[in-house]
Amino acid sequence: LLHCQPRRAALANDHAAGDTVIATFALSLAAGADRVQAATIANAAGGVVVGKRGTARLTVEELSGALFRSHGPVAHKDAILDANAAARMVAAWKEEGLSVGFTNGCFDILHAGHVSLLHAARSRCDRLVLGLNSDASVRRLKGPGRPVNDQHDRACVLAALASVDAVVVFEEDTPLKLIEALLPDILVKGADYTIETVVGADVVQNAGGRVVLVDLVAGKSTTKTIGKLRAGGAN
Repeated sequence: LLHCQPRRAALANDHAAGDTVIATFALSLAAGADRVQAATIANAAGGVVVGKRGTARLTVEELSGALFRSHGPVAHKDAILDANAAARMVAAWKEEGLSVGFTNGCFDILHAGHVSLLHAARSRCDRLVLGLNSDASVRRLKGPGRPVNDQHDRACVLAALASVDAVVVFEEDTPLKLIEALLPDILVKGADYTIETVVGADVVQNAGGRVVLVDLVAGKSTTKTIGKLRAGGAN
């Protein structure tokens, strides 16, 4: 961890971010980065810390994610977490007093309905984790012709969205195991579900969290998009 401790708890967070920038810049130079690279890394570190409350700690995962958002899919692996890394990040967020939301899905061909759902989910929490079905999981759920886009590409696109703070690919048919590991404060799904049919709803509620159902954009679905493409090819 890169750790920043202001001399007085009353110091503003911009002071803490400044200390983090200086420390990260120096550490980057010591690790062999040139001044431009060190400045880029330090700026990303400061951007993460300034958005936190109170005394700020910066994790490797947070810094990697910030750098990914600055430089695009070249560093996509740094922005997509495994379950263990996600659990550590969620725990750190909760220690800071931030609320953590979770939603999940296949997100095969990204469309306006997906973007609307993720924006609505992120508006209800401070940080949003997205559980993404693996390719094998999608095939079991949707059939042998799916997914259209593999999990690498789907995860890269989703991780680049401003509404998503972390992406975790899971192999199971449902995200129950991942939800049990993360214990999010808020579980978000579309209004085509009921709370009783949302996987993991009981886990989240028993831990003191809540389930939120958000309205969907009418007429938008990957299945319909694929149908239109097939119809066009037939013509």
